[in-house]
Amino acid sequence: MAAFVLLGTNQLMAQAAPAAADTAAADKSAMWTGVAYYVLLFLVASFCVAILGKILRVFDLTQKMQGKKGINWSSVMGVCCAIFLVVGMYGAYWSLTVQGSMSLPEAASAHGGAIDNMFTTTTILTLIVFVVTQILLFGFAFVYRGSDKRKAYFLPHNNTIEKIWTIVPAVVLTILVVFGFFTWQKVENSTEQKGDLNIDVTGHQFAWELRYPGADGKLGPLNFRLTTPANKLGVDFKDRSSFDDLSADTLVLPVHQSVRLNIHAQDVIHSVYMPHFRLQQNAVPGLPTFFKFVPTITTAEMKRKTDNPNFEYLLYCNKICGGAHYNMQKVVRVVSQAEYQEWISKQKPYLSDQLKKELHLADARPAGQVKAASNRLALNN
Repeated sequence: MAAFVLLGTNQLMAQAAPAAADTAAADKSAMWTGVAYYVLLFLVASFCVAILGKILRVFDLTQKMQGKKGINWSSVMGVCCAIFLVVGMYGAYWSLTVQGSMSLPEAASAHGGAIDNMFTTTTILTLIVFVVTQILLFGFAFVYRGSDKRKAYFLPHNNTIEKIWTIVPAVVLTILVVFGFFTWQKVENSTEQKGDLNIDVTGHQFAWELRYPGADGKLGPLNFRLTTPANKLGVDFKDRSSFDDLSADTLVLPVHQSVRLNIHAQDVIHSVYMPHFRLQQNAVPGLPTFFKFVPTITTAEMKRKTDNPNFEYLLYCNKICGGAHYNMQKVVRVVSQAEYQEWISKQKPYLSDQLKKELHLADARPAGQVKAASNRLALNN
């Protein structure tokens, strides 16, 4: 069952989309590469194993009826364990060499190296434990399989062994937990400081909405009760800092500057996920979350590093949030400070003409000159 799930899933997910000229042929052969084919293959394999088991059972009973020694099932199971160990170790080697090449890309954030070190350390230690324990488990089952020539020794208790396999794992796990705790505490320190670029990232089914601060460097507050088709984020314009906020379609970040993402969700739980920056943070309805990081490699530099002129950083949703979850992506672009200043100067204000009419704002004068009755700014009045 495990082999079927691993191999079948790998085959299903790795299939390439057919070319236009091969569409007809692909449609005809779809039944042979679909889920039904692998389910049928699994059932056939299970049926063959069941038949083989019955044949061996009948042979064993026949031998005993003739007064002969039957099958030594202990030896059979021991040999099966030895075969499983060899095949399993090869499978683990294959997984490391083939699937291991699909590891995370080069870290493009200041904290990315610490996350990678934590992953590497944990992987090496757990891999060592995995290899040792599997060899001992299946090796002992083969070497000490049941035999008429010897009798098993029963060891009811041994304090030394108990101490060893309790203390050693406890020490290793404690080191990993402490190491991970301090790393995570440093990475998750999202306290706002002077010089941070605050950006609102709001998730809803099925898109990300971006809001940048204007000339004052401050984002206006949000109030979900003020959400309307024109004010889809629920920005509260009673606060003067809201009037110069900007909306954007691309998440553009200045390189080597501290960026603080203010993460929100409007319906279900989403998750801000940017693997190149080793960044993942849940977006929870009614509970703002934050993540602060420093991008270190521009998009242009990464294009040269990857030799891919079409390379783009991407913002994904890492929660299965509905039918169009797969489409919840946003381009992330890391640029120089000069390029960022040029780009931000061209972004449109969040306070659109339609929203001004909705809020009964007479014109587009700066925040300090806008005169509107406070009781008209609350959209539910």
